[in-house]
Amino acid sequence: MNIYVGNLSRDISEQDLKARFAEYGEVLSCRIIKDQFSGQSRGFGFVEMPSQEEAEKAIAALNGKELSGRPLVVNQARPRQPKRRGGDFRSRRPRGRRTW
Repeated sequence: MNIYVGNLSRDISEQDLKARFAEYGEVLSCRIIKDQFSGQSRGFGFVEMPSQEEAEKAIAALNGKELSGRPLVVNQARPRQPKRRGGDFRSRRPRGRRTW
């Protein structure tokens, strides 16, 4: 199960987060999302646990608990929505009077 972890402090490392979730079961992967330009944490990440039961225990136990002085927001991650791109020609046409 993929788990969303939000409201992370910027000084939390992936190892710290993995250790916290490992108390509740096996952790397959742990990733903190970082800004692509500055490299700083964006304040959220994802933890993947193979067992649904262990993941649910971790969610119940850690949601609202403090980590580095901030209460965590922990829940099951939702699937990524595809980005909406493009449209038809009319959506790209400038509005107003034609100048030609």
